[in-house]
Amino acid sequence: MQVSVENTTALERRMSVTVPAERIETQVNKRLQQTAQKAKIAGFRPGKVPMSEIKRRFGADARQEAVGDVIQSSFYEAVVEQKLNPAGSPSIEPKSLEAGKDLEYVAVFEVFPEFTVAGFEGITVERLSADVTDADLDKMLDILRKQNTRFEVADRAAQNEDQLNIDFVGKVDGEVFAGGSAKGTQLVLGSGRMIPGFEEGLVGAKAGEERVLNLTFPEDYQNLDLAGKTAEFTVTVNTVSEPKLPELNEEFFAQFGIKESGIDGFRTEVRKNMERELRQAIKSKVKNQVMDGLLATNPIEVPKALLSNEVDRLRVQAVQQFGGNIKPDQLPAELFEEQAKRRVVLGLIVAEVVKQFDLKPDDARVREMIQEMASAYQEPEQVVSWYYKNEQQLNEVRSVVLEEQVVDTVLQKASVTDKSVSYEEAVKPVEAPTAD
Repeated sequence: MQVSVENTTALERRMSVTVPAERIETQVNKRLQQTAQKAKIAGFRPGKVPMSEIKRRFGADARQEAVGDVIQSSFYEAVVEQKLNPAGSPSIEPKSLEAGKDLEYVAVFEVFPEFTVAGFEGITVERLSADVTDADLDKMLDILRKQNTRFEVADRAAQNEDQLNIDFVGKVDGEVFAGGSAKGTQLVLGSGRMIPGFEEGLVGAKAGEERVLNLTFPEDYQNLDLAGKTAEFTVTVNTVSEPKLPELNEEFFAQFGIKESGIDGFRTEVRKNMERELRQAIKSKVKNQVMDGLLATNPIEVPKALLSNEVDRLRVQAVQQFGGNIKPDQLPAELFEEQAKRRVVLGLIVAEVVKQFDLKPDDARVREMIQEMASAYQEPEQVVSWYYKNEQQLNEVRSVVLEEQVVDTVLQKASVTDKSVSYEEAVKPVEAPTAD
C-alpha cells in the first residue's frame, strides 16, 4: 500500500492512498465464495451453482462491498502508519475503482492540533474566602420563609406583594389580541410578571372592582407584533390576598426533612447547606479564572468537525431545555458557535494538560466529592453506594475531579491573590460581560 500526505491547511490533510489490486480481488472472491454457499438459484442445487453464474449475478455487489471495506480498513492503517490523529470522518474521493487495477483514492480530513500548553505564569487568579455569619444565616432563613409564603384573602385594597386573582382582556386598536386575555389568573403585585404599568395600575384596587389600564408594550417585547404598541386592558379583580410568612416551627422544619431537632437543628442544617454552596461558588470562580487564563495564553485552531459536533450538541440541549415544536437543526448555528468553540478549545487544552503532567483521577478526592454531594440527602450512605455501583455516574465524578486537578496544577504556577469578602459577594454569580 502506498500513502502520501499533503498539508493543505494547518489542520487539514489530503492523503492519497493506493491499494494493490490483489487485495481487492481477494476480498471480492471471498464474498463470492460465501454467496455461492448459500445462494438459491432455480435450476441449481444449493452450493452447486457455477462460479461464473455467481459472478454474473452478484459480482458487482461483491466488488462494491469489498471496495467500501478496503477503503475503510486501509484508511485506518494509513493514518496509523503516518501517525495522524483524525478529528472527524474523512471525505473520500475515489480516483480509480476499475476491476483488475490498483484502488486509488484521496481522503481529506482534519487532525487534532498538536501543541504544548504553556503560559501558566501569566495567569492571574483572585481566590475569594468568606464565612457564613449569623447575619447571613438569619437572612437565609427570611428568604426560606418568603419562598414558602402563603396568601390569605384580605378585605382591603391591594398593596404591593399582595396576590390578586384577576380576569383580564387586552385589546390593540379595539381588537382582542392572541394571548392577551385570561380568567382566574394569580398575580403577585410587584413581581414584574406583566408589562410595565400593569401591576402598578392595580395597586389600591379592591375585590369586585374593574379597572381599565392603557399601557404600551416595550419596544423590545418578545412578540414583535405587539412591540411598541398601545393596548387597553380591562381587568376585573376577583380577590385580594395578603402574604403570610410561615412561623419557624416544627411544621415549617418538616418541609425540609427536619422533624425533631427544633430551631437549633434547623439552623445547623441550613448553615451546612450555605457552607457547601459557598465552597462550590469559590471553587467555581477560581476554575473559571483558570480556564479563561488557559484560553488567553494558549490560542489554538479548532478542527471544524469538532466545532460542528459541539454546535449540534448545544442545539439538542437547547431544544430539550426550552421544548417547543422545533428540531435542533432549525436553530441557527451562529447562536452556539462562540460557546461551542470555548468548549472545544478548553476540552483540547485540559486533555493536553492531563497528558503533559500525567494526571489521573485521585480516588480519595473522588470519594470526598461523592460524600460532599451525598451530604445534601437524608440517606447519604445510600447515595454514596449508588454512585459506586453506577460506572457511568462514577466516571462523570472522576472527570470533574480530574478537571479540578488540572486547575490545581495551573494554580501552582499562576499568580494567585487571596481576598476576604462577604458570603453574599462570594456566592454572587459572575455577570457575563455586555457588548457596548
